[in-house]
Amino acid sequence: AKIQFVHYKTTYRDGMEPVLNGINLIINSQEKIGICGRTGAGKSSLTLSLFRIIEATEGQIFIDGLDVSKLGLHQLRSKLAIIPQDPVLFTGSLRFNLDPTGEKCDENLWSALELSHLKKHISENLEMGLDNEVSEGGSNFSVGQRQLICLARALLRNAKILILDEATAAVDPETDDLIQATIRKEFKDCTVLTIAHRLNTILDSTRIVVLSQGQIFEMDTPSNLLSNPNSSFHSMARDAGIISK
Repeated sequence: AKIQFVHYKTTYRDGMEPVLNGINLIINSQEKIGICGRTGAGKSSLTLSLFRIIEATEGQIFIDGLDVSKLGLHQLRSKLAIIPQDPVLFTGSLRFNLDPTGEKCDENLWSALELSHLKKHISENLEMGLDNEVSEGGSNFSVGQRQLICLARALLRNAKILILDEATAAVDPETDDLIQATIRKEFKDCTVLTIAHRLNTILDSTRIVVLSQGQIFEMDTPSNLLSNPNSSFHSMARDAGIISK
């Protein structure tokens, strides 16, 4: 799916400073875009506006040429899948958490759990399998496991756009590598936006968008940004220890 922001502005409340201020951005279908910037630059606001959790004060967002403000929320959000920074589980069965609308068969659910590296844990440790209850907020799973369940849920949605809000902040490096590999393979035909809190997770993106104060500060391929000593991405990478000079 192709995403286009046109002169997009939004604010959290009337009278407040815009959190996104005149974003013009075209993301081509199947592109993998990394989004970074200092705290408060507007990274998460970009995804909130895609889901229309916050609405435009000016400008538009188009997905495949359709103005998202004219789509019903259900229709819009069926095109999107997110693996959030703070994974949320619902009280109910594991099956319900993976497939709230009950559209998928067990085989699909187990296959998604396998791709999310959870199948072994669930089949060995949870007697009820898919019918196992999830405690309030998912407290009977570790944060990392909750994130893997969100990954499995995203796999099952078959959405054309995947948003990762630094989906691997809470898992160990080994699981992180597995998740990244699964995302690369299983979502290769999707448009993927990764909001990075750690720069190394977006170094293999098609392009990187650096936000600052709600605006696009710079945008280019990772190699061009890294090789330009004057780019802000270069200095962020140096601060993060990714490059030495």
